[in-house]
Amino acid sequence: MSGTRIRDRGTRDRGRLVDELIAVGRDAVGRGLVLASAGNLSVRVSEREFLVTAKGSWLDRLTPESFALLTLDDDETGAPVDVGPEPSSEWKLHHRAYRARPDAECVLHLHPRTAVVLASLGRPIRRLTLDHAYYLGEIAVTPFFHNGTDELADTAAEALRDHDCVVMQHHGCSVVAGDVQMAYRRALNLEDAAQATALALQLGDLDTVFPDDTATHA
Repeated sequence: MSGTRIRDRGTRDRGRLVDELIAVGRDAVGRGLVLASAGNLSVRVSEREFLVTAKGSWLDRLTPESFALLTLDDDETGAPVDVGPEPSSEWKLHHRAYRARPDAECVLHLHPRTAVVLASLGRPIRRLTLDHAYYLGEIAVTPFFHNGTDELADTAAEALRDHDCVVMQHHGCSVVAGDVQMAYRRALNLEDAAQATALALQLGDLDTVFPDDTATHA
């Protein structure tokens, strides 16, 4: 779990945070980390509220109007704060993650192909470079649950209590961090580690990992 200090969220620049998520969505689609409207992105804008991409939003076509504002006050409902777009059907993944991780400022839910395939096949994603070790820490894996369900959100949130990255078998990943840029670095390194692991497996290597896997975690 990241040791990031919890910030004064009363001074967050909502416009800048939305712009950062818009840029992440465009780049993630361009890199093939998610297709069309499959993933969802969020950022905490106060101690009690977070913004999440709206239902059906294509992540490479986001605008400032593509986000729903939800409350963190209630354990279950995540009720909208005001009249606005309907939140992503996966809003619970974000709601429960923030409640499990008070230090998290951003949650990214993407569908990185190689990471999901390895996790679904029961193959551990290995950290093979310094960046993998530094940005990722131990990678959690959870079993398959259907989209939008409490089981999916609750098991992912429980895994995120002690990890910054979780891969949900046959589905996708969620990463958390103290800011949008760090969350996206983790998402990028997760898929890079998965691709490196797949290459190592193709070369016949089954167990090599970064030689000093006690590297300080970001």
